[in-house]
Amino acid sequence: MQPQQLAAMIDHTVLKPSATGSNIDKLCEEAAQYEFMAVCVNPVWVGRCRDRLAGTHVKIASVVGFPLGANRTDIKVEEARRAIDDGACEIDMVVQLGELMSGNTGFVRDDIAAVAEAVHAASPGYILKVILETATLTNDQIVAGCKCSVEARADFVKTSTGFHASGGAKVDHVRLMHRAAAPLAVKASGGIRTLASIKSMAEAGATRIGCSAGPKIMDLIRRLTL
Repeated sequence: MQPQQLAAMIDHTVLKPSATGSNIDKLCEEAAQYEFMAVCVNPVWVGRCRDRLAGTHVKIASVVGFPLGANRTDIKVEEARRAIDDGACEIDMVVQLGELMSGNTGFVRDDIAAVAEAVHAASPGYILKVILETATLTNDQIVAGCKCSVEARADFVKTSTGFHASGGAKVDHVRLMHRAAAPLAVKASGGIRTLASIKSMAEAGATRIGCSAGPKIMDLIRRLTL
């Protein structure tokens, strides 16, 4: 993997509730410096990122229904629209986890579809990623979540918020999602802190990686490819 390939996979992420303006400014500076694909931030910071990243190729992603996924569908839709109005072009929404685990796939599909419609209505090139929180699901539930995402016309399925007690991304889950969610892409996130982890996730089928350790990993791969 070349440095440019790695940078093009990374959503440089700060989602901690304690994040400050200076944290967000640093995130944007690093994203521009390393030419990451996107920054991923809570909705309150989208406008600041838009201003800081003006003139760069770095995209802005924001989260919806984060981190629990338990908001009403109309609230998720409004969150997505407001984030887009503020400058986001990618939305990472959390699935309604309880409904997915209960087998209510019709509700889950419709919840995703409403947000997907809002995102794509803003621009056909805008992207919706669906966070399944895979570490707390069975394989059958992961497959069901992937199928709901396909039927709802999302663009990506994503492993984790990084906030669930069950953990984050696992290679086996990424591999399963890659198969079950085709033709959707897969984003791995949650606990990914090393180059080896990124390589494993990419080999399993992930094309986007959400992490906060991107600069350290980029510095390492640049040294390795000198």
